Amino acid sequence: MSTAPESVSFETLNACHEQIHTHLTELAALARRVEAEGVDAAVQQQAGAIEAFFSGTSRQHHAEEEKIVFPPLLAGGDAALATAVRTLQQDHGWIEENWLELAPQLRAIASGNNWIYEAEFQHDVEVFIALCRDHIAREEALVYPEFKALQARESGRGG
Repeated sequence: MSTAPESVSFETLNACHEQIHTHLTELAALARRVEAEGVDAAVQQQAGAIEAFFSGTSRQHHAEEEKIVFPPLLAGGDAALATAVRTLQQDHGWIEENWLELAPQLRAIASGNNWIYEAEFQHDVEVFIALCRDHIAREEALVYPEFKALQARESGRGG
């Protein structure tokens, strides 16, 4: 059994991070608009698109990291790096937990329902945005470069 990490396109990973940042910015704007103006057809459409992205693409991105990026770094013997990776895994859990609170609120907005508690919605949006942005910054500063270097070393050995 090979210990070489599976190949992953950093362009794809980085593109997804850019999409996440874009959707987080849109989510912040949506929250401000809901607070200031309430829910209209444009807000409903935007809420649905944001919810679909984070329930689909973003979750798939985290699953790919858990399957491909994190395992070889945990197995590499670098205790500090392993600690950083475990922190990122914990982040995935916190992001998911917060998403499970926020997603139904976005689905309600997308459906035109007005049952959400505005203060709770605003708080959940703020927490989700902070968790995601902090998480991405940690990945891009340490874990992605380490994984890329590991891939380069492994490909230089022929596999």
